[in-house]
Amino acid sequence: MFNVFIDSILKATLGQTLLNIFLLILCLYPVVGSFFWFAGALSYRFFKTNKRDYDWENIPVDQQPMITIMIPAHDEEVMIEETITYLFDQLNYDNFEVLVMNDGSSDDTGAIISRLQEKYPRLRTVEILKNKGKAHAFNIGMYFAKGEYILSDDADTIPEPDALMKYMNFFMRDRDMNTSAVTANMDVQNRSSLLGKSQTVEFTSIVGVIKRSQTAINDSMYAYSGANTLYKKDFLIDVGGFRQNRATEDISIAWDHQMIGAVPRFAPNVIFHMNVPETIRDLYKQRKRWAQGGTEVWLTNIKKFVFHPIQHRYQISMFVDSTLSILWSFFFTLTSLSFLATMAMFLFTGNYERVIHGIVISFIFVTFEIFAGFMQLLAALLLDHHGIKLKYILFAPLYMLFYWMVNPITVVMTFIPALKTILGFGSGTWVSPKRKSLQKK
Repeated sequence: MFNVFIDSILKATLGQTLLNIFLLILCLYPVVGSFFWFAGALSYRFFKTNKRDYDWENIPVDQQPMITIMIPAHDEEVMIEETITYLFDQLNYDNFEVLVMNDGSSDDTGAIISRLQEKYPRLRTVEILKNKGKAHAFNIGMYFAKGEYILSDDADTIPEPDALMKYMNFFMRDRDMNTSAVTANMDVQNRSSLLGKSQTVEFTSIVGVIKRSQTAINDSMYAYSGANTLYKKDFLIDVGGFRQNRATEDISIAWDHQMIGAVPRFAPNVIFHMNVPETIRDLYKQRKRWAQGGTEVWLTNIKKFVFHPIQHRYQISMFVDSTLSILWSFFFTLTSLSFLATMAMFLFTGNYERVIHGIVISFIFVTFEIFAGFMQLLAALLLDHHGIKLKYILFAPLYMLFYWMVNPITVVMTFIPALKTILGFGSGTWVSPKRKSLQKK
């Protein structure tokens, strides 16, 4: 009887210890994560960087592979002419076509494309009667594309003039035969507003640090950039195309590629310019979609990692980080609500000493998070574009506070919709933010 009692105590103690360790991991996750990305970015810079990441060769016209630039367009009359004109007039590449998927537009998008076809013979279009989302338009476009490579290009996105030439340098050698796609380096065009400046810091952090770290660890990436990524068409067909009911087709296809052993690449020297949301409402809607997309791919692949961990060992770090991110989001949301309720109770009962104590403790914790995030952002701004964006470091605190608060909330808010998608009730359609010209007037 005594032995049973001792065993129960030991089991309870072990369980409590493991629970405390798990809670500590969740508490420190954002801080440790920031230092992890910081170290990964430095590893990429000093140990992983390949010469072709920054040096590239011009490919003779007779040796240029055919590229189809595919633009899904749903009510894009504001941007479509500007983007198409730029692609044909500015790109340093000859063997390409532009295929616009007119995805159920009700404005003048179709009329603009028809007019531009008279000027640009390599401009083609496919008319889709009903808008069913970007992934649906891409899957249709794949079978009309003449190119063996397909560049996804949003209607409000313009790549740098040498983008196609630089992209193709990642597919030229024998060791590149397993490269499924190459994603470019995002640059914010509309920086006039406070939100635009803040997102300049954010995109630099995501691209400049996280993608470099993922590449340095095991040649993996959590997501392509849906706005501008060059895909090898064979690998799109190998995974059955894009998942049409997913909130984010770029995250989903990146995971699908890696689960079959294909290798995604990050091209820090390929720059493309894009518009970002300029209102809190549009930004929140965008982040909700991103959060739902991340949860969807986690739910889609969790069984594969649980039952076949050895087979997918090279992607295990990606799965572990995604798991911790989702668990931390719920942990942060629930503990924050609990903290606010406790502080309100102390304030209501006149226990001001406990209120002050709670504020001091939370301030110390937030300070550690801000410092860790600042180091991540500083590394990103120094590595990306040779430090020319360092002037935006003043907007880092706004980015960190907003991102770390909004990200877990959006994960929690979209978990049920993501679960519904996995059960077959999802939709790949969404409403884009208000478009704005990319040309500097």
